[in-house]
Amino acid sequence: MPDKPSYLNFDLTSYAWKPDINYRDHPELYRVGKGEQGVLICEPYKSEIGQYWRFKTKEIALESSATIYAMFCSYVEAGDFVGADMARKYLQMGYTRARRYANYKGGKKYDETDNYRLLERGTGEQEKAEAAAVFYEQWKAAKANPVYSTLKKQWKHERG
Repeated sequence: MPDKPSYLNFDLTSYAWKPDINYRDHPELYRVGKGEQGVLICEPYKSEIGQYWRFKTKEIALESSATIYAMFCSYVEAGDFVGADMARKYLQMGYTRARRYANYKGGKKYDETDNYRLLERGTGEQEKAEAAAVFYEQWKAAKANPVYSTLKKQWKHERG
């Protein structure tokens, strides 16, 4: 039997990020985590950044990723690590989600009707691959930002 997707039987109570916390007011409660963890939960950043997150076409991805990267830079300039990390996560998620749609038709990776069998790869859209490449460049630029890197190291050392 193949491994089932991690979102099945997900235990929200043990998840480090909570939807009822304002992470701007309580940044000390924020955890960096791995990859994109917490990106769709942490307010007010989810609402601020998420409204610009789009990857339907390369042109839409160009506008979206540029807007989110500009937000990232503003957060970094303000010393708002949580905001910067969330913007970086949205850029990463733009890449990973667009790649999912590039790899799998309709973005569906598992067959829910067949014990979550992994579906055939390579059935997706080329346009999404182009959108993914756009987000990839912005994500890598954000990760390489020296001020952000310093803030992240300090944050992880002090808070986890």
